[in-house]
Amino acid sequence: KIFRWRKKVILVTGGSGLVGKGIQTVISSDKREDEEWIFLSSKDANLLSKEETFAVFEKYKPTHVIHLAALVGGLYAIMGKNCDFFRKNMKMNDNILEASHKTKVKKLVSCLSSSIFPHKTSYPIDETMVHDGPPHPSFFGYGYAKRMVDVLNKAYNEEYGCLFTSVLPCNIFGPHDNFNPLQSQVIPGLISKAYEAKKNGTAFEIWGTGAAQRQFIYSLDLAKLFIWAVRSYQEIEPIIFASDLEDEVSIKDVAMMILEAFEFKGEVKFLTDKGDGPLKKTASN
Repeated sequence: KIFRWRKKVILVTGGSGLVGKGIQTVISSDKREDEEWIFLSSKDANLLSKEETFAVFEKYKPTHVIHLAALVGGLYAIMGKNCDFFRKNMKMNDNILEASHKTKVKKLVSCLSSSIFPHKTSYPIDETMVHDGPPHPSFFGYGYAKRMVDVLNKAYNEEYGCLFTSVLPCNIFGPHDNFNPLQSQVIPGLISKAYEAKKNGTAFEIWGTGAAQRQFIYSLDLAKLFIWAVRSYQEIEPIIFASDLEDEVSIKDVAMMILEAFEFKGEVKFLTDKGDGPLKKTASN
């Protein structure tokens, strides 16, 4: 008998973003002969287009997919745009999952978000509690769109036997982060504000009271976990990747650490007329 050895072709959407770059960095020192990694950016295909999505799948013929691409933003970028964030993320996710199904991808691992967690719940949250209530009203559109990936994973598995799963990280930070003040997440957003305040001699402003608490994970650590998931995780149920419960820290404390690193000596203002978002998102591995 002649056995035809086929290399795994692992397609990463959002490959030029924070986590995608992290995976590129980690995989550069963890190469395997039976794997070919392809990192897509928005220049390769508009994943909101079904035609372009299917075309890029036909071009590379992936056996495995890590789906990181999303329309994302910080709390204040999403607020007031829940319809846009819901529709565009739903469309993109539907295109990726259907293309993966139609082209017989062996495993699809999608990236969810702590925004899917129920607003009113007990803590710490685990994977069984994801659908126990609506997301926080500030970003319900994005939260529901991400949550529906888990619903679709189960539906594709039940109806077609697809191995589609997802991972659920806490707040991510690291090299190649997005420092755009309207699109950035917690840590890069605070770093950007600290840089501008020191450069311009202006006050450093924290939106909200700073009391909200968050867990954080370094992008290269998360990258290693994604690589493990695409190689080894065999469950449909989502898996949480979060730092230890005791490492949860308030936004105020994170801001003070950043200001200390910048040696910032100016005024610090808490804009308490701005919302804090969820005061907790504590997740347990």
